[in-house]
Amino acid sequence: MRIAIVTGASSGIGREFARQIPRLYRNLDELWVVARRTDRLKELERELGLPLRIFDGDLNRDYICEKMEKECLRQSPDIRMLVNAAGYGKVGPVDKECEEQLGQIDLNCRSLTRMIQLCLPYMGRGSRILNVASAAAFCPQPGFAVYAATKAYVYSLSLALGEELKEQGILVTVLCPGPVDTEFFNRSGPLPGKLRGAARATAYRVVRQGLLDAVRGRRVSVYGNWMKAARLGAKLVPGRICAAFLRKINQSGVEEHEN
Repeated sequence: MRIAIVTGASSGIGREFARQIPRLYRNLDELWVVARRTDRLKELERELGLPLRIFDGDLNRDYICEKMEKECLRQSPDIRMLVNAAGYGKVGPVDKECEEQLGQIDLNCRSLTRMIQLCLPYMGRGSRILNVASAAAFCPQPGFAVYAATKAYVYSLSLALGEELKEQGILVTVLCPGPVDTEFFNRSGPLPGKLRGAARATAYRVVRQGLLDAVRGRRVSVYGNWMKAARLGAKLVPGRICAAFLRKINQSGVEEHEN
């Protein structure tokens, strides 16, 4: 049975991946989707022409991975693509809303890594892993520090994993979008300072670019010229200087907002 797996499939980038993947892999037997909101997943099932196998629950709770692991043992699927899109961010100082800050590490890093470990035994030559990181991974982000650090982990992990799996013919792509027009900001809160006015790309375009880059075997997928410039700038400027620059921009933005 040939399948693709998408985490975070109930909204935003994850939901868009679930919509677009069947157009790329036309011979899939099923799409396995993971997210907390069961009603959203059932809506998605009615929308798509491909059979969905729903794993509803919180990826930070071990039972979801255990349930999927048991299903993999029963079905022995041929996993053609794994998309790790589940994740969230929380704007604010590291010492505020501590549970939310720590939850980002659990979901964005631990759960993503466990999903990869779970799926790899069922992946073969030509299979693809697409991990959703962020342009925030390119440099430290004061006021968004934990989120940016978790995405730096995803970025680094993806590049290293791509090298580990090269001989097996399994391709790994890390997607690094800037702000995307999704429900992400409902939970994160507005971006700090002047970044709150940054133009947001559509999920459709970001996902389309990510899938095209995955097909082409590219290690990194960055949508938009501004984000590509940000990646280049982060390579040229030391992290501590980037962090200090962003802190000043954010502070000036807050001052303007208050005035």
